[in-house]
Amino acid sequence: MSFGGSDCGPARSGTADTAPAARKILSCGTKGGQTARLTKARASFTRSSMIPRTVSKKLRAGPLEGDVMSYPAPADPKSQLRKSMGFWDVLLFNIATVLGPRWIAAAGHNGSSSISLWVLAAVFFFVPGALVINELSSRFPEEGGLYAWSREAFGPFHGFVAGWTYWIYTVFYFPGLLLASASMAAYILGPRGAALAEQRTFLLTVSLALLLVAVLLNIVGLNIGKWLQNAGGVGTYIPLCILVVIAVLVVVKHGSATQFTLHGMMPTWNWDTVNFWSQIAFAFTGLELCSAMSEEVRDPCRTLPRAVFGAGALIALMYIVGTFAILALVPAEGIDPQSGVFHAITVGSMALKVGALGVLAALLVTAGNAGGVGSTVAGIARVPFAVGIDRYLPAAFGKIHPKWKTPWISILVQAGLSGIILLLSQVHTRSAIVGYQIVVDAAIILYFIPFLYMFAAVIKLAGRKDRAENPLAVPVPGGKAGVWICGALGFIVVLLGIILSFVPPGGSDVLDFEVKLIGGTVGTLLIGLYLYWRGARSKQAE
Repeated sequence: MSFGGSDCGPARSGTADTAPAARKILSCGTKGGQTARLTKARASFTRSSMIPRTVSKKLRAGPLEGDVMSYPAPADPKSQLRKSMGFWDVLLFNIATVLGPRWIAAAGHNGSSSISLWVLAAVFFFVPGALVINELSSRFPEEGGLYAWSREAFGPFHGFVAGWTYWIYTVFYFPGLLLASASMAAYILGPRGAALAEQRTFLLTVSLALLLVAVLLNIVGLNIGKWLQNAGGVGTYIPLCILVVIAVLVVVKHGSATQFTLHGMMPTWNWDTVNFWSQIAFAFTGLELCSAMSEEVRDPCRTLPRAVFGAGALIALMYIVGTFAILALVPAEGIDPQSGVFHAITVGSMALKVGALGVLAALLVTAGNAGGVGSTVAGIARVPFAVGIDRYLPAAFGKIHPKWKTPWISILVQAGLSGIILLLSQVHTRSAIVGYQIVVDAAIILYFIPFLYMFAAVIKLAGRKDRAENPLAVPVPGGKAGVWICGALGFIVVLLGIILSFVPPGGSDVLDFEVKLIGGTVGTLLIGLYLYWRGARSKQAE
């Protein structure tokens, strides 16, 4: 705000020293108390005989034009967001986002060697990733997460590429998540529901219904939508605990369906195992998602790191123990890579003559999967919202719903595209499993690109003075050496995951698989680059 002869600009001739009260207005900014000071100054001006009556009338009427007083700038859309999430909300959000029964089923299908892959992925990717996320989210608690960090380190173009690929991956990822969720939901009907898990019509109907519920709740607002995410965290973890308890009881009573040996738990290196490695790493991602909502988290510099550490420990433990449990109940060749957890719970509960546990677990995990969809919708939608504010995407992406204060345009566009890809992913594939694999691999490639930026960004930003000076920062242990180790490990694992995603699964049409995978990935990047070029031109023209 500028008035007369303030420090913000030159004095207006003939009025700068007319009354001592004028000096009370000489300040820049619009912080608290400015309105009160302005009102008091106006009253003093009016009483002063040195001020012409016409000026007095203008002062009473409101702000003057020109350099006398500037109108306040429009509110930043981010300032309209509500801080709806506390520590437990973020912890359960992380569990709902990262922990997936489908990954335990996929690991079980791959055999006992998956156990060593979980351990390797945790040590060389999950732990370094969590440390990097904690540092960046505590130093730069901004809406947009990975987009904001990449922009901070490498500039607007690279920030856009990271944000675009991070957002658009949900278009490919949602179909995989939704199909797996629908397959698991079939087990609510008990053993008879197993047949539904193979019916495409049932899978598509339930998938679209789950997406619709998640979208509507998150448009209404995080104060409502967060309860879906909270239910998702609880609904995901409790059934896996049931799986572990059932496995222990069955092993004690009947023995294990799988013979565990040290040799058997070592990786068997073939193309299918190599391809599966990228999915193991992918299963450990998601802790960064809530950082995209930093400005909707209460005390984000403290809340986000604590929730990452807490959820990370619970998730890593359950992936490893859960894989032991599912293999103890069902041999690897009998485990479905999507809904195997519920088949195992059903088998175990029938052996213990408590068949209702299978239905209960299916109900809980259906809620858990809905929460996983909801958390992804909520978190990812904030990225194009932040990019839209920076005007590299159409301005509509940066709009806030006037009533619910959510980025509703971003959420709707994301859901619409995901629904279309869900339908297209089931066309011209030899089986639902191959279609599911194509969707998952395309998601991995797009999703890992911003992770390359994230691990490079933490190294680039480690040299800034604010890293040591920020009292709220949670830096990677070990100084710059620790940053380089964590950043390099994460970068290498991510790059390897991208390369291995191009390896087709056994039994698939190689040409069909590669054309769809490469075509979808390259096409998506080109669309993003066009939008960036268009947005940059528009900004330069202003």
